[in-house]
Amino acid sequence: MSVMRVHVVSDVHGRADALSRAGEGADALVCLGDLILFVDYADHSQGIFAELFGAERASEFIRLRTAGRFDEARTMSAALWASLGGDPREHIERTVRDQYRRIFAAMPTPAYLTYGNVDLPALWGDYVRDGHHVLDGQIAEIGGLTFGFVGGGLRTRYRTPNEIDDEEFARKVEAVGAVDVLCCHIPPAVPELLYDVVARRFERGSEATLEAIRKTQPRYALFGHVHQPLAARTRIGRTECLNVGHFRGRGRPFALDL
Repeated sequence: MSVMRVHVVSDVHGRADALSRAGEGADALVCLGDLILFVDYADHSQGIFAELFGAERASEFIRLRTAGRFDEARTMSAALWASLGGDPREHIERTVRDQYRRIFAAMPTPAYLTYGNVDLPALWGDYVRDGHHVLDGQIAEIGGLTFGFVGGGLRTRYRTPNEIDDEEFARKVEAVGAVDVLCCHIPPAVPELLYDVVARRFERGSEATLEAIRKTQPRYALFGHVHQPLAARTRIGRTECLNVGHFRGRGRPFALDL
């Protein structure tokens, strides 16, 4: 019986260099979103914010957000965007498009993708190539197994671009139904999978995903979003729940043999 190897990445955040090699040795690539880099908490000189406003202002913006001073961070950000003149959305879209152009050019094929919470789904259609399959609340057959994809994140105080209501997220989970492999950007709502030990905070996970895992028992539930989780894996019944890792930091995919 032949073994199929699938490489899985999440939280690419601008790593086009490593992404171009992520499909090597695999039959297919699965990407769980967060392709763009807005701010880099490890290197303040990187990302859209630093590109437009400089590393010093990016450091101040990150300091405010890390301290939970979100209103101050938004006020600071609004003033900086206003200083550029014109509609801030035009500046954001231009820089996001630059990143998407590089990322999708580097994306191997075949690739099965869903959105992250910082992505702008409306722009993806301009950059996907033949062999890129974008799925959200949908399923695909890969190597004879059914893969279900649920993209985006849930609403938080961070107000990232692709956060949606719990009800909408749950509808997508329900639309996927019973699958062999459930692929989401965010984890199921299991505390040890949600706590980031470096950022020292809980991220939001999905109760709907957790309920679906308990009910349908896929072989695997794959996700990213939490960059440095307290636990990278756990079992729920027969389902192996796996955080595939912070691709921007790791630079290498998670290998799944099926």
